[in-house]
Amino acid sequence: MSAESVPTRIVVLAIDESEFSEYAFDFYVDNVHRKGDSIVLVHVPEYNSVVQAPALLTDPNVVSELIKEEDERVKRLIGKFSEKMKRHHLGGKVKQMLGKVGEAIVEAAKEEKATMIIVGTRGMGKVRRTLLGSISDYCLHHSPIPVLVCRHKEQHHHH
Repeated sequence: MSAESVPTRIVVLAIDESEFSEYAFDFYVDNVHRKGDSIVLVHVPEYNSVVQAPALLTDPNVVSELIKEEDERVKRLIGKFSEKMKRHHLGGKVKQMLGKVGEAIVEAAKEEKATMIIVGTRGMGKVRRTLLGSISDYCLHHSPIPVLVCRHKEQHHHH
């Protein structure tokens, strides 16, 4: 099989503002990337601050401001990862999804006909993971394609 006939892999890489997603991106670049891969950066904004705001019931201006702040964070995040993709000469796109994060990542992978999902892990302890659920656990158990969970090497020592 010649290099030209190698099928393109579509890799979904989940991103957020954490150092863990940045580590997963860097791990992909250093260890997994193959020429011809197409990257789909998937971001699921968590509008927790908006939903949990006590002013939500009384002041639409506050809600509007909170949404605007979240949108600005998303723009900065996408800009940062777009720059990293350019720097490493990676092709692909950014896809923003809504909903529960784990479900949205798996859904994006299905929509994009991805061949792999890559996520970081925050390294939560067993109790916290049981109470809150884990995005990486969700993806591992519900994805129809392989999932690579990148544990940050500095977090690994704590478990």
